[in-house]
Amino acid sequence: MYFEDYAVGGVSKTRTRTITEADIVNFAGLSGDFVELHVSEEYAKNGPFGRRIAHGLLTLSIASGLMVQAEPDQETIVAFYGIDKLRFLQPVFIGDTITVTKKVLDLRLKEDRGVVGFETTVLNQRDEPVLVFLDRLMVKTRG
Repeated sequence: MYFEDYAVGGVSKTRTRTITEADIVNFAGLSGDFVELHVSEEYAKNGPFGRRIAHGLLTLSIASGLMVQAEPDQETIVAFYGIDKLRFLQPVFIGDTITVTKKVLDLRLKEDRGVVGFETTVLNQRDEPVLVFLDRLMVKTRG
């Protein structure tokens, strides 16, 4: 989508993705974050959630991938422009399925490119928000 194709108030939704144990193990290895709440079943049993949870940044990364896959034409994306007010609202467990909704908040023209501001919500399979943030995407204009 080009800058001109976005409209304030427009909402889009991604497809779904289930979080697996392999996701958590691979993310721990990639990031170096081996906090026991993520990687130790025995430790997590006595933790605040009673079982292991996905890394918050893993959830954010998977949400980012879902958002990119939802773009019909990735050639119009110039850059991920930033993220603000990131909040992890609920844990994401192995076996949870997430989806992302994005609502366009504002549009700003910046020289020959546009910046689109979104309110982004990551939902679990019960439509409960697990992660929310404001983000911006720089996209090409038609001109």
